[in-house]
Amino acid sequence: DAIFDFAHLDYYKQNLSEVVLHCFKRKVYRQETPCNVFVFYTAVYSFLKVCYCLKGKSKKWKVKESSRCEAVFHLSSLTKKEYDNPFLVLQKAFEEKTLQEFEFFLCEIVELSLSPFAGDPDSDLTTPYIHLIKMLDAGELIRERGVERIRKTDLAEPATE
Repeated sequence: DAIFDFAHLDYYKQNLSEVVLHCFKRKVYRQETPCNVFVFYTAVYSFLKVCYCLKGKSKKWKVKESSRCEAVFHLSSLTKKEYDNPFLVLQKAFEEKTLQEFEFFLCEIVELSLSPFAGDPDSDLTTPYIHLIKMLDAGELIRERGVERIRKTDLAEPATE
């Protein structure tokens, strides 16, 4: 809640995209107020740590069902399966990249976007970028819907005949 109380989902997604694009430009991102990049970095890194912790809770918690019938997803980066269970996004992201790799990604994009020289990233920026966009969408869904504890009866498999 604190992450999305600080700023709207669109703020994070737009700034993340702009920072990544500025990695390849010979211009300092937000030259008039580059210090805002550090505020953004801090918020996103805190968000990543929360996602990492939530990933471990996915066996005990589930996201409540949407109360709306939606034909088109308003969070377009998610598949139908991920939309139904946003914890899948967190699990997949941290299966592919570690928390430290995501932190390195954030440090690298901040460094390159604040440099007046065109950068040549040391690592793949696309994969963590895509995962982070999806995690932001999943985080917003988790926040909107809330979570509930999985009851033991939910875990029991239906009897077969």
